[in-house]
Amino acid sequence: MYERFRRFLFRLDPERAHNLGIVAARMGQRLLPGMLERRFAFESERLHTEVLGQSFASPVGIAAGFDKNARLIPFWGILGCGFAEVGSITAKRSKGNRRPRAFRLEEAQAIINRMGLNNQGAARIGRRLAKGSPHPLPVAISLAKTHDPSIEGAAAIEDFATSFSACAPFASMVVLNLSCPNTAEGRTFEDPNALDELLTRIVPLNQALDNPLPILIKLSPPVSDRFVLDSEVDELLDVSRAHNVAGVVASNTESGRDLLDVPQSKLDAIGPGGLSGAPLRSRSTALVRYLYEKTEGTMTIVGVGGVSSGAHAYEKIRAGASLVQLYTGMVYEGPAVFQRIKQDLAGLLERDGFATVAEAVGADTEISARPV
Repeated sequence: MYERFRRFLFRLDPERAHNLGIVAARMGQRLLPGMLERRFAFESERLHTEVLGQSFASPVGIAAGFDKNARLIPFWGILGCGFAEVGSITAKRSKGNRRPRAFRLEEAQAIINRMGLNNQGAARIGRRLAKGSPHPLPVAISLAKTHDPSIEGAAAIEDFATSFSACAPFASMVVLNLSCPNTAEGRTFEDPNALDELLTRIVPLNQALDNPLPILIKLSPPVSDRFVLDSEVDELLDVSRAHNVAGVVASNTESGRDLLDVPQSKLDAIGPGGLSGAPLRSRSTALVRYLYEKTEGTMTIVGVGGVSSGAHAYEKIRAGASLVQLYTGMVYEGPAVFQRIKQDLAGLLERDGFATVAEAVGADTEISARPV
């Protein structure tokens, strides 16, 4: 069924197709929740997991970027997502970059976007989150700095703080998006000193909540297979652990194009933007494995990048991810992808003798191979 609908959607500009999908999902969650829930239902005790102080019906969730304004939280529950990450949310409303700003690479099962953090702003989204609370599934809020180059230094930190105060009381966890490549100033808070200053401001705000939330940071993918040498991932981990950050989302979109086998003329016509989808799968999984081993399993890793099947999710889990996310996979495979991933993942866990998904986390790492 989705294949026919996708043929129609893919005749449209990607952003227009996305907006049409949002409208359809909002109608579905309001008018047909029971029917949709029956259509997409799948549960397995093997998939239930407890992590970050939360209970997840499954480890498979929707990544940030699809539901920027937190309009579809009931829909993600209906689809059977284990959790939803909404946003990214910024303190000020932003229209983002000029259109066109989203491009499909069907031959690579990928997307390039330079949306520019378009969203309705923290105040409005916070009110929506409050109205829908308590939510039908764990909700992570992705926070980023407003897309405005004039906001820097202390003002940039206060920008994050404003968003946190408006939205965090109505969420299950917070993801600090340090690494969005689609703003004029790039990856500001992936500097360890800047991250230290940001966490010095955000962590006390979190501790002041009646129920402090787990805080995670979202990192860029490796820029090469030598990512430990050409990034500051170790320094960022040191800063994060010093502030008791709970976990890492690995990873964001990729600004480079070395992972693509696409004509250069096509890439030149598209221009800059963040790459997501199948080409990122291997490198993002390598980052998951590195983070898990480096932290000796003490930080929760959320694996995202190129997931569109149960095997892909399982690969990231065995590399050290306690949770996995997808976005581009849903664009190409449709909403039933969550059901299929869960079915396949449950089967893989059973095949390999794991009673729960938690038992499989890190199974392919050096940590799991150590004698007890």
